[in-house]
Amino acid sequence: MRISAALNDAFNEQIGRELTSSNLYLNIGAYFDDRALRKLSGFFFKQAEEERAHALKFIDYLGDVDGKVVVPAIKATKSEYQSAEEAIQTSFDAELDITAAINRLVDIAISDKDYAAQEFLRWFVTEQVEEVKTMEDMLKVAQVSGERNVIMVEAYLVHSD
Repeated sequence: MRISAALNDAFNEQIGRELTSSNLYLNIGAYFDDRALRKLSGFFFKQAEEERAHALKFIDYLGDVDGKVVVPAIKATKSEYQSAEEAIQTSFDAELDITAAINRLVDIAISDKDYAAQEFLRWFVTEQVEEVKTMEDMLKVAQVSGERNVIMVEAYLVHSD
């Protein structure tokens, strides 16, 4: 094994976080789909695919370094929301949690002097800056628009493509 047991275990936990985020985004996408907000639902369904792809990156990396993949049980995620703002706030909070988890992985890789893992994780560090900014901006638009004008968030997505 060319990865420490501690980092291997932490990567497996991250696989679970990424898959949990994917499920969260599927639920949020379904929430918006039920409200006929197609841009928002499409956005969150796409995010769900991205989170699953992130999990696969960790799986592939563990294979490359002779690690052991153990996909953990996936936690149930929230599926009921009182407002678009609440759903988007939930996604923003999830991205902050993922960012903190990625930072902890970097800390372990640095402590282990695992330079390959540090390089691998660098992509995720950069990706999280983008993910947090995207969700934060959408949350700001939802907060300014209010629930009665949630269609403005749809318009925001049209113009941010």
